[in-house]
Amino acid sequence: MTTTVTAVSKTFGAYQDAAVRDPVIITENGRPRTVLLAYEDFVRLSKRDRRVDLTAELSADEIAAVEAVEMEPGLDHLNGELLPAKV
Repeated sequence: MTTTVTAVSKTFGAYQDAAVRDPVIITENGRPRTVLLAYEDFVRLSKRDRRVDLTAELSADEIAAVEAVEMEPGLDHLNGELLPAKV
């Protein structure tokens, strides 16, 4: 569901109820600005484990494993999501 800041401010309770079922995207000046979502969804998303490693710290075996990975068939369209490599 998508709505505006003005609509949410007038009937917040109704949008709170809607957000329990599905996230509510709140727009401002026609552009998505915030999302109202159920607390359980927030907790689930905030618990996602994120791990960041420096590529300089990878071993030769780890680099070889990354280089050997192949894209699953049918997912080639995702290559368009990649940012250009920085040189």
